[in-house]
Amino acid sequence: MAIPLELLAPAGNAEIGMAAIDHGADAVYIGAPRFSARAAAGNEPAEIERLIRHARPFYAKVYVALNTILTDAEIPEAIAIIKQVYEMGADALIIQDVGLLELDLPPIPLIASTQMHNATPEKVKFLEAVGFKRIILARELSLTEIAAIRKQTRVELEAFVHGALCVSYSGQCYMSQAVAQRSGNRGVCAQPCRSRFDLLDRDGALVLKDKYPLCLKDLNLLWDLPALVAAGVTSFKIEGRYKDSGYVKNVTASYRQALDRLMAEQPVYGKSSSGKVFFSFTPDLERTFNRGYTRYFIHGTEEKAGSMDTPKALGKLLGIITAVGKDYFIARDVKLHNGDGLCFFTANQVLDGFRVNRVDRGRVYPNSMKGLTVGAILYRNHDQAFEHVLKKQKTVRQVGVEMDFFQEVDGIRLEVKDEDGHIVSHFLAILMEPAKDPEQARRRIHAQLAGTGNTPYHATRITLHPENPGFTAVRFLNQLRREALAALTVIRLSQYPREVIPFMPNAAPYPETQLDFRANVLNRMARRFYERHGAAVNEPAFETLAHPAGKTVMTTRYCIRHQLDACLRKPKAYALKEPLTLKDAHHRYRLEFDCENCRMRVIIV
Repeated sequence: MAIPLELLAPAGNAEIGMAAIDHGADAVYIGAPRFSARAAAGNEPAEIERLIRHARPFYAKVYVALNTILTDAEIPEAIAIIKQVYEMGADALIIQDVGLLELDLPPIPLIASTQMHNATPEKVKFLEAVGFKRIILARELSLTEIAAIRKQTRVELEAFVHGALCVSYSGQCYMSQAVAQRSGNRGVCAQPCRSRFDLLDRDGALVLKDKYPLCLKDLNLLWDLPALVAAGVTSFKIEGRYKDSGYVKNVTASYRQALDRLMAEQPVYGKSSSGKVFFSFTPDLERTFNRGYTRYFIHGTEEKAGSMDTPKALGKLLGIITAVGKDYFIARDVKLHNGDGLCFFTANQVLDGFRVNRVDRGRVYPNSMKGLTVGAILYRNHDQAFEHVLKKQKTVRQVGVEMDFFQEVDGIRLEVKDEDGHIVSHFLAILMEPAKDPEQARRRIHAQLAGTGNTPYHATRITLHPENPGFTAVRFLNQLRREALAALTVIRLSQYPREVIPFMPNAAPYPETQLDFRANVLNRMARRFYERHGAAVNEPAFETLAHPAGKTVMTTRYCIRHQLDACLRKPKAYALKEPLTLKDAHHRYRLEFDCENCRMRVIIV
């Protein structure tokens, strides 16, 4: 049996989740009505249930994210939501707060959120021992580190492959809470990391002014899927529960095609859901929202992942302005459309942009000529033609079926077998007449059976018994096909392979014995969990601290020194006088560097 690989896509709402499934997702993750790490992407129960109904015919899974830390007062509501989503058919629950593990949970499979800081073999081994079905790995891990985790564990491993990156280790970022009382671990991050900062050296001299030194490019591991599979990852996650339908369609389609190529080349792997996607467009990751792409640390720490000049989407690099007129410009070999959004960096390295009003005989007429000069490099961050294609395209997903049509003494019968091995046989007591034109009658039967229309099926083989049957009215052929496929759907839904895993508390030892605020303990149940597993909680969650000054508000693998060619481990490093300080309009942060372990700490002053 082939090892199943899963493409996991975001569902900001049911409609977007359904689009993700239609474009090839094996599973989607959607926010619970409350307590999701993307608070603004919560969904009502009816919407989650609608998404589950759409996913079922394709054996695609729906995971519900309830992955914030909770107060004692919120625990009862959280448990009620968990029981509700289990009853409606959710396939797994993504959680962060270990306090939930002290309660009477329904037997829903548990997935450890990346907010749990899953970065070491020891942590992943513990979570496996506790009872998690799957671990979502920290984004910062390299292939070597993932392989080391795989070697020591058997639990399912899920890894992010595309989308926005948090500069801090997930679950270990407290900057938003410190400066805006909006906790990332409570689902309301204000993203201060994407703000402008000055970087000052020991003497107060400016190293950077009005830059974005904590802003990262977007992750893109499309070409690293084979290496991730070899390292032990079986679920590939696209970030983006705040992204629109067009983004999700394009990115999901890109990764679907890449995974299909991988499985064709390595038959030991197979899909974890059913159905084939018939694409009506060519996906292109360069033509959708991105801040520039990075492979981050998947191949080590050498790549520069920062986007210091802007936190905004650049989009696709187009070319250079070669001539400028009064109200137009020319950029040779650049194809543009009315309504395109373009951007460029000014002479002062500030990102600016404009909309294309009209393109006429090679001349581009923008809505503003401000800052446009010969030599300016153009990027397209809104592709009007591509967005139109994504809205109008007719991509469909259908489960393959083989059909055998039988002309029998007392009627006609259709036997249908789907790609998962389910078989249904449907009979109609309709007598067939001898065909005046056997070839035409055969073609007509074949055509009517193949016309699966809006059903989630497509015929991969149709065989007629006998090869040249008689004649019957089209309406009877359509009725036979329609009723047979409806019966098949009933069987498929009744045989849906939903996994049930009762949670059994145990006393597996936690890999640490002393815990501070970074354990994110906000309720009594979480404290009890850690104590049961042999760890003392010496400090409650950061959200409870009255005076955050002096606390580490970020721990990152990304290093500003490295980004500025000032890494002390390099022989010709640019010299900087430490300590370095980040300063925005209201706050100051001291930077500390753990060069031995390639870590940077951001400490609020």
